[in-house]
Amino acid sequence: MKRVKAACLCQTLHFLLKEDMDREFAVKQVAAEVEHYKQGLDRNRTQYRILEESTQPDGSVIIRIIRQYNTCPVGNYLDEKAL
Repeated sequence: MKRVKAACLCQTLHFLLKEDMDREFAVKQVAAEVEHYKQGLDRNRTQYRILEESTQPDGSVIIRIIRQYNTCPVGNYLDEKAL
């Protein structure tokens, strides 16, 4: 028998601008989408750590994140020393 002791996902998320919108409005939409994503993690009580968040020259946003996998314990994956 096996049991998951700890599990996390390491993801790189790219929040892209919608092409059929005014650029300024699209940049605001991307910022709102990023904020909504973070609020969703908090609302669902998902443990996470954002390793890097960068805005690209075109206005899109790239986030490198380690987050809890489903409801599995995270062990020491989110500790500063583990990174």
